[in-house]
Amino acid sequence: MIEVKNLTKKFNSVKALDGISFSIGSGSLFGLVGSNGAGKSTFLRTLAGIYAPDGGEILIDGKSPFENSQVKSRLYFISDYPYFLPQSTLNDMADFYKRIYPNWSRKRYEELCGLFPINAKDKIGNMSKGMQRQAALICALAARPDYLLLDEIFDGLDPVMRQLLKRIVFDEVAQRDMTVIVASHNLRELEDFCDHIGLFHKGGVVFERDLDEMKLGINKVQAVLKPTPDIRDFAPLDIVKMEKHGSLVSLVVRGSKEEILEKINSFNPIFVEILPLTLEEVFISEMEVAGYDIDNILS
Repeated sequence: MIEVKNLTKKFNSVKALDGISFSIGSGSLFGLVGSNGAGKSTFLRTLAGIYAPDGGEILIDGKSPFENSQVKSRLYFISDYPYFLPQSTLNDMADFYKRIYPNWSRKRYEELCGLFPINAKDKIGNMSKGMQRQAALICALAARPDYLLLDEIFDGLDPVMRQLLKRIVFDEVAQRDMTVIVASHNLRELEDFCDHIGLFHKGGVVFERDLDEMKLGINKVQAVLKPTPDIRDFAPLDIVKMEKHGSLVSLVVRGSKEEILEKINSFNPIFVEILPLTLEEVFISEMEVAGYDIDNILS
């Protein structure tokens, strides 16, 4: 389990992390979302033990990762720009990491080399950005960490490799209860990958939620209505958001599908349907209800 308690990290006068507090349970697929400069990468580096906190604390199973080799041997961090030894091949990196990680698996390494289209004897420095990410992922998963930290890992991977990565990570989480924390500025990328999401903004955590809980009790409705009702006509429904385009009315509504349809049907709609919300739509509705300017946060 990861516990973050009033964590602060400063660079000169700038607070990259400003007293944040939340927790991440074991076996979670946790997404960190936010615009550039929101504090996501700083958080991951502090969690990986690269940075020391300037205030508060961050604990992995009750222990601080900073200057703690025992804790670090249980986690693997892939940064936005993965590091490799100069002139090294993937096989060279495998020989390096097997001396560091006690759970390193040669069998798993060979399996992963067979899954990813990469030549383990080629110099990694000559590879494309996407191929370098694949090399880093092979090393990370062969190390069999309890905690896998990923910073913008999907950047540079083609759609096929993205789906392969997701499938492999899902299997690792299911089989070994591995905890995965992935930072991204792309809500859509994380929608089918994570079970928890934390939204970072200007060094703070706006909120942290379970995705299934977020999506329960909130629905998107599209209906063609003539004449077009005013928002007051939908009382007592809990309307989060309403948009009108001619006779097409789009609503985001809290409540059960049954009570929503009952009210919409009272207008004798020409057409009506209830659609699943995307993660981005759920976030926008939650943020607007909380009084935040979502366009400013995610821009």
